[in-house]
Amino acid sequence: MLAIDSVATNSVAVCARSISASLGNVEVLHDISLALPLARWTSVVGPNGAGKSTLLKVLAGLLPHSGEVALLGQPVAALRARQRAQQLSWLGQNESSADDLTVYDVAMLGRLPHQAWLAPPSAADHAAVERALRATQAWDWRGRALGQLSGGERQRVLLARALAVEAQVLLMDEPLANLDPPHQTDWLLMVRGLVASGKTVVSVLHEISFALQADELVLMDQGRVTHQGACSDAATQRALEQVFDHRIAIYPLAGQWVALPKI
Repeated sequence: MLAIDSVATNSVAVCARSISASLGNVEVLHDISLALPLARWTSVVGPNGAGKSTLLKVLAGLLPHSGEVALLGQPVAALRARQRAQQLSWLGQNESSADDLTVYDVAMLGRLPHQAWLAPPSAADHAAVERALRATQAWDWRGRALGQLSGGERQRVLLARALAVEAQVLLMDEPLANLDPPHQTDWLLMVRGLVASGKTVVSVLHEISFALQADELVLMDQGRVTHQGACSDAATQRALEQVFDHRIAIYPLAGQWVALPKI
């Protein structure tokens, strides 16, 4: 695991120390510490109920917790909501928006952290929204109502809303939900482009073979981080197989790594 104290602050996007969190009266996260590297793609992987989504919400400042979280070297608790929303973009599971809003207006919601109270969108806001909708191939139906879209189309619009923020750090929980294979591949290429431009992406994925395309994996089980390391490291791959009770195996294929079920 990456030790917080061993990593230079300027190389870390999100840092957590001794994080615990509960849902209701049940503790879900248990004393988690980790550092997520800057300008890299980290995927969080683990079995159902491991605490992956809860961890991402804590890192985003969306859930109460004990311990400390820092974003780009600053304590999240000390950041104003507007400042945090400019620096960190969030795409959660089963995100919703008003069905009568147009695709364009939904994407424009991502620009709210950059706008003065009740101010109309600026030229920069409109340009950011167009870039985001084109990146998710949703530009052509920008005038349609969200309620008229399929599940996969809706997911692409919500992704565009997250991209429109143009934050330094993007946290995405199950971003591939409802996307067909070609658009899953588009998402992968988009993430690689974001990282190449200096952005940091943290994703929770159930698609293990896609998660293995990331720079790093964080493995979770029963509310704890069990391993963090490069996807290409043999130790990370062994830990990945172990966290799924050796019911999957990792194989090289065409210069990449894929996970296949063991039958």
